[in-house]
Amino acid sequence: MAKPKSDDASEEAKKIVDDAKNFIEKAIADIGKTSATKQLILGTASGWITGFITMKIGKIAAVGIGGGVILLHIASQKGYVDINWDKINKKVDKITDKIEKEATGKSPDWFEKVERFVDRKLDKAEDLLKKKEYKAKRWYNNFIGDEQYRATESHVFLASFMAGMAVGLICGK
Repeated sequence: MAKPKSDDASEEAKKIVDDAKNFIEKAIADIGKTSATKQLILGTASGWITGFITMKIGKIAAVGIGGGVILLHIASQKGYVDINWDKINKKVDKITDKIEKEATGKSPDWFEKVERFVDRKLDKAEDLLKKKEYKAKRWYNNFIGDEQYRATESHVFLASFMAGMAVGLICGK
């Protein structure tokens, strides 16, 4: 009876892991037999290489995550993605209350919850007024024929992000 392919793959993976372990153990044993200066040089070099590679991978990950956040922000600004902030805020409040209860032993009182609720509603009202103000300005500019370039929040965000990234790259070298 033939073995299933998944068993062959798992045996192959185990063989690769065992070979890697044997190689590492043999390399460490060989290094341990050398002089202290050679061990110091090899340890320093391998540590520096590991740190360098980790730094590069970290930068790539940071750029990828940051780029994803920027794309999500732009998509949200352009209306391609609609984020349900009420749902996110409710989840965050529940998690915050749970963490506060675990850390201090008591739940937040009703006044703190009311304060959060009112603060969120005021933020919502402010956003609504800003949108209406933007529409009114756009209507007025279209009415009088003034179609100059106007920077939006996403333009400012992107410009500051690029400036911060440039500073980070310059300082990181």
